[in-house]
Amino acid sequence: MSSPVKAIPEGQEGTIPYLSCHDAAGALAFYAKAFGAEELMRIGAPGGKVGHAEIAIGKARLMVADEYPDIGFRSPRSIGGTPVIIHIYVDDVDALVARASAAGATVTRPPSDEFYGDRVAQLTDPYGHAWSFATHKEDVSVEEMARRAADKHGA
Repeated sequence: MSSPVKAIPEGQEGTIPYLSCHDAAGALAFYAKAFGAEELMRIGAPGGKVGHAEIAIGKARLMVADEYPDIGFRSPRSIGGTPVIIHIYVDDVDALVARASAAGATVTRPPSDEFYGDRVAQLTDPYGHAWSFATHKEDVSVEEMARRAADKHGA
């Protein structure tokens, strides 16, 4: 007898962003070079397009495909930007930002230590997706975060 199929496949737990990209193959190469992404699988589509791919950046999983406007799957390039920021914790945010910047990412917020205990940076990739990377530096209680936020913002 075969094992029952899991309703949630192994490694697919939690939220998984699905990125629509103009030139998904180029985006996958960029994510490998800039963010150290590991390509887990790729399914081709007619015309040399990427029908579906999956990558891992550390423990974070993401799905990537070429845009298909006819079914409403459009890239940031097609819609003029994105309201979503993908946030991922990494071991060394400064090293990742340096690598990503050298690979062609735009640094929209350089690495900085934040009141909530993380060192954080934000980037935009050449395909229009916004990214936030962080390295956790300090455990901070909610009360201390509130105090630090008030001090920072003059409240």
